[in-house]
Order: sequence, then C-alpha cells, then structure tokens
Amino acid sequence: MAGDAMALWDRRDFLKTTAAVAGGLGLGAACVPPDDSESGPSPMSILILGGTGFIGPHMVEYAIDRGHEITLFNRGRTNTHLFPDVEKLVGDRADDLTALEGRTWDAVIDNSGFIPRHVRASAALLADSGRYAFVSSISAYKDLATPGITEDYEVARLEDPAMEDADEWDGSTYGPFKALCEEAVQEVFGDRANIVRPGYIVGPRDSTDRWTYWPVRVAAGGAMAVPGTPSDPVQFIDARDLAQWVVRMMENGTGGVFNGVGPVEAVEMSPMLEACREVTGSDAAFHWIDDFSFVQEQGAFFPIWAPPEGTFSAVHVVSNAAAVAAGYTSRPIADTIRDTLAWWNDEALADRPDGMRAGLRTTDMERGPATMEAMQEAEQALLEAWNARNG
Repeated sequence: MAGDAMALWDRRDFLKTTAAVAGGLGLGAACVPPDDSESGPSPMSILILGGTGFIGPHMVEYAIDRGHEITLFNRGRTNTHLFPDVEKLVGDRADDLTALEGRTWDAVIDNSGFIPRHVRASAALLADSGRYAFVSSISAYKDLATPGITEDYEVARLEDPAMEDADEWDGSTYGPFKALCEEAVQEVFGDRANIVRPGYIVGPRDSTDRWTYWPVRVAAGGAMAVPGTPSDPVQFIDARDLAQWVVRMMENGTGGVFNGVGPVEAVEMSPMLEACREVTGSDAAFHWIDDFSFVQEQGAFFPIWAPPEGTFSAVHVVSNAAAVAAGYTSRPIADTIRDTLAWWNDEALADRPDGMRAGLRTTDMERGPATMEAMQEAEQALLEAWNARNG
C-alpha cells in the first residue's frame, strides 16, 4: 500500500473491505444459467473448428452433455485421443478444407481462426450453415487504454494493408488480424454471426501459465511480491464459462459482438489473491509494490497484472454488460482456483520439466520457462531492493 512499503494486506482488512461484494469474489454460490426449457435445449449439429486445444475440449464436453451432435475439424495433431466417439474431419485451414465441402451444420464454432484469409475461406464454404461463432480477442481493439471499452470501440487496423494476406501473425498483427477475421465472418453470416472477444482465458488446460502463476505461487507460501495496489482491478474468464456461454448462445440463436471478460462482478487483485490463500491454506504474505517506476527500474514483469499507464492500462476494466445481458455467467473464483491447481498438480507439471512458461520474470533471469525456486529467488531480491529503497 502507498503509505507502507512492506505492509501486509491483512485478512481482517480483506474481510472488512470486501464483505459487501462477497459474491463477486467467487467464494459464494455460482451463477447458474437457467435451462431453456424443462426438457433442455433442442439437439443441434455443431461443427467446431479446432476442438482439441484449450477452449475446445470444454465446449465439446458441455455440448455433448446438452445432447448435441459434434463434429471436429482440425489437423489431427493435438490431443488426438480425446473424444473417440465424436466425428473427426481432418484438414488444414491454410490449404485443405475438402472435408467440409458439401456439408452444413446448425452451428459452427471457430476457436482456431487467426489468419483472415483462412477464416474468410471457412466462412464462405460454410455459408449455408445456421450460425457462425468466432472466438476473437479484446486485442482486436485499437488499444486498451480507455476504461469501460464497449463493443463499438474502434478496432485495430494494419499499418500495411498488404499484410492481410500473410500466413503468419506476430505481436503487431495479432489484434488487427482478429478484427479482420471478425469482419470476414460478419460479411458472410450477417446477423447469424456471433463474435466473442475474450480477455485473459484461464483455468484447467491453459498452456500459457499466465494466470495459473498466481494460485501456484500463493500455494508455495512465504513472502510474496505483488505489483500495484490491493484495489487494482483484474479481469479473466474461466475457459469453461466461456465455452458453455458460447454453446448456449448457439442454442438461443444469439448474434452480435460481445466482450468475453469476467467474472460477472468486478474483482480486485487483493480479493483474488486472498481467495487463492483461502483455497490453498498457505501462509503467503502479500507485499505490495505500488510504485510502477520501481518495477520498471528493476526490470521486473508480472503476468496478468496491468501497469497504470500505457496502451494496456485499461485491459482489466473492459465492459461485460452486453455479455451478461446475453447470458454470460461466471462460477465462483474459488472453483477456478481449486480446479486449476488440481489440473496443474495432476497433469501440467509433467509437461513442464523446465518450469512455468509464465510468472515473475526479471531481466537478470534467463529467457524461457522458470522454476518456482528461480522465480522466488528473483522475487526476494526484488523485495529486498524495495525494502532498502523505502528504508
């Protein structure tokens, strides 16, 4: 906190200041979407472009539970063991859509569209299908520096329009490419198009380790460096909530553009971390480094957290009003934390022999994955420098 360089955000302070919004912490009852009818939704045929990575499996599982008939289209390279009873079409969005020719589905869900010409080709080929949902990103906006961005905010554009035909994307083209992909879907499907712009997608199966770092680090316990202040906002969406919401919108025939950010109730960094501590039962002590210039001077970087200035300063205060009105609901944060940690310990660790793919990093650390021990070592050096600067 600003007036106390090494002050701990005490549990009693947390309980006093957040009791009024306890539901928003995700420590209470989940927001459960109502059934469309007593008998459930009408069965649909749904094509998922992708379906075996991060979001896709959650969609497939939920859609099957809802009684829908699923078809997957992908290159057949990732998690091929999943869903042995589901129809699988093999092809490549770059140059081989043959398996999709002459077929239609009640709904198409596109989780794997990054290149505009690929999405344009799939949308055109599937134009006679019922609906087309495209999972985009809030990176499609021209910037994320304006608090409360709604779906009509200006989107990003390529500096060089000729780059639209490129077969690869990078950090400078990712957002503009997503915006062009959206437009390709809308041009073909019109009001049958559904565009979802998620922020940070988190939970089990997340290969980036970005949000996962926080519950894993809290579970490790001890003195813990946290950038910013306890009241800094944080937004993320559980992949399962995103998946289920998209499927329900297909069932309900919901079209339009929606920011896929959550949870439903606004959350701050302190309540999120306190929830991690409650779930894990750890002795983590949060030390807030509230001077961004110091973080910069130390060459430190923390995942998910956004600095108070720059083009990404409002990444955690994007409006989700339209999404909530369209049926988006969020499970308790405690459930996301608990399930993410279970997945991390049971599955992800075996795939991370060199450490986490994201987390606290400093310029003194080697690039690439880092072990928790290496991150904690850098963290303690950071805290010592912070304490020394503040006497």
